[in-house]
Amino acid sequence: MNKFTSLPAVAKRISDSAVRRLSIYLRFLEEFESRGLTTVSSDELASRGGTTSAQVRKDLSFFGSFGKRGLGYSVPELLSRLREIMGLGREWRVYIIGAGKIGAALAQYRGFRQRGFTVVAVYDNNRAVIGTTREGVRVRDIENLERDAAAEKPDIAVLTIPAEEAQKVVDRVVAAGIRAILNFAPAQLHVPPDVTLKNVNMAMELEGLSFSLTNG
Repeated sequence: MNKFTSLPAVAKRISDSAVRRLSIYLRFLEEFESRGLTTVSSDELASRGGTTSAQVRKDLSFFGSFGKRGLGYSVPELLSRLREIMGLGREWRVYIIGAGKIGAALAQYRGFRQRGFTVVAVYDNNRAVIGTTREGVRVRDIENLERDAAAEKPDIAVLTIPAEEAQKVVDRVVAAGIRAILNFAPAQLHVPPDVTLKNVNMAMELEGLSFSLTNG
């Protein structure tokens, strides 16, 4: 029988890179399950994920003991456990703030709902778009953010707004009680210790690719 470790204690120690690898393992396990495979080795997960079998075992060991030596991992069991670890066994309510091109594209992405992320509302301060819809979700006036959040209790806010407005909006999001933020604005934002902030900077990602091409 596998022995599992308390998730809150582990979450404080595990790195962002390890969390990304867990997401990769999860997707491969879903693929293996769809193909009817019942067991998988750490070598197989490593080769598909571009890492080593030792790294796979280390990543999983944060959360307990999995698999049996010489037999590998049970695909259904490990898949179920990783879904639990990643918090995918429940619905997460999402506010998107900024109804421009990026915000609209995110609101229309159906893959979020498949993973348990429900876009509850989209917000903007542009009178020309307030009241319109994005994939069936009406764009609301940003002035009503705090009132709506008090009633709907969203879990995550996604920011797709200009950099100069980002900190002011983040302060409002935090004051509204939202404790997880995904930021697409090209700005260095500050949040309290109990708020998780993840930044997506597409220019930096492209610079990483250009570095690889230049120095590869």
